Amino acid sequence: MPNGFGYVTKGVGGLYTVRLLPHDAADIPKPYEPQPLDGQTVSARARNFRRGDGLLVGDFAEVTYDASSYTVRGGVATPAPDGAGIAIVRVLPRRSALIRPPMANLDLLFVTVAAAAPAPDLETVDKLLCIAVHNKIAPVVVVNKCDLDPAAAERIAAIYRAAGFPVFCTVGATGEGVPALADYVAEAVPRRLAAFAGASGVGKSTLLGRLFPSLEFATGDISRRISRGKNTTRHVELCPLSNAPDSGYLADTPGFTMLDFDRFDFFGLDDLPAAFPEFSPYIGSCRYSDCTHTKEDDCAVRAAVCAGKIPPSRHETYCSLYAVLKKKPRWK
Repeated sequence: MPNGFGYVTKGVGGLYTVRLLPHDAADIPKPYEPQPLDGQTVSARARNFRRGDGLLVGDFAEVTYDASSYTVRGGVATPAPDGAGIAIVRVLPRRSALIRPPMANLDLLFVTVAAAAPAPDLETVDKLLCIAVHNKIAPVVVVNKCDLDPAAAERIAAIYRAAGFPVFCTVGATGEGVPALADYVAEAVPRRLAAFAGASGVGKSTLLGRLFPSLEFATGDISRRISRGKNTTRHVELCPLSNAPDSGYLADTPGFTMLDFDRFDFFGLDDLPAAFPEFSPYIGSCRYSDCTHTKEDDCAVRAAVCAGKIPPSRHETYCSLYAVLKKKPRWK
């Protein structure tokens, strides 16, 4: 029975889309003989997965199929459009697995925030950045809709530049600032998996449409009542940036209104300080060895906040997360 290896790029209603790699791609486990559907994009269903072991977009999976799963015309094999006879039988070890956005093997996360409409929620931005840092995913901050409130856009950008993150300021509707972001994506994304994530209505899909018109990311208007996108992204889908075997992949992700650290186990209390990389120069320099960096006297982190070396809003988010994670049972 033929097999193949590729990335899960979409999953809706139990039917998954898998972009199979060419037989000579570096990521395919060796030895490997060429198979009829190598390099094709196929539909497939999961087989022999235990309950709770769901597939994620971004998973690198092994697929099996038989001769009834494709037709050959002119020497070219075409897979069955409904995935008949094609099954995902194994997921190779993940580099990372996120709850939100629900993806595996991400290398870069473009955390997107609007300067206005909707009003920026910096705690949500901080949470996304913490999740990325904890999972060893390179985070990038994109401040979009800068034309709606240029002063707010600059304040937000200054916070995250001071925290040490790459920051880009854009206007997705007009393309302002997009070329610099496009240059960064072109250099950083090849052979890697990347996603744009952020709250509802911040303009991720419109921005991606500017970056890559051929990928046809869905866009929607903004509801004036709730300042959120209408008819925008409903599911995660990875899009290859080219047909090359070493192409990178880019995803838009559904917007959301909150990241619930009380309900979901993104990471634990002991992991919290390391999720704020700008704290690292000061960890270990506090008066007390068990310093929580929230309220103690002679805390080096708090001193850095007072000195303007750490943005106050970042420390506020840290304290908020500390209070939530401290209450959670360690086994939860």
